[in-house]
Amino acid sequence: MDIDIKELKEKLDSGQEFIFIDVREPHEYEEFNLGAKLIPLGSIMTAVDDLEDKKDQEIIVHCRSGARSGQAQQLLTHQFGFKNVRNLTGGVLAWIDAYGNKSLS
Repeated sequence: MDIDIKELKEKLDSGQEFIFIDVREPHEYEEFNLGAKLIPLGSIMTAVDDLEDKKDQEIIVHCRSGARSGQAQQLLTHQFGFKNVRNLTGGVLAWIDAYGNKSLS
């Protein structure tokens, strides 16, 4: 299941609890970020152990455009059995288009 930037912004603004993961590379995160935990796509496999006890919680993954986070969503859901992983449609690019490029962290 996907999530759009409007719904994500509502969740962030209202302080809803969820696990928020940015799967971009460190240099991308340094340039602009939404305050998510940085776990680059290439590191997802090794980070799964840290997320193991959160399989039933809502996890929102994002990247630059939604492609890498879509891969992360598929990995977490189909390979590791996470139940509620959502991909941010359009990624950071959609966020910047709608809300500007002010980082949230």
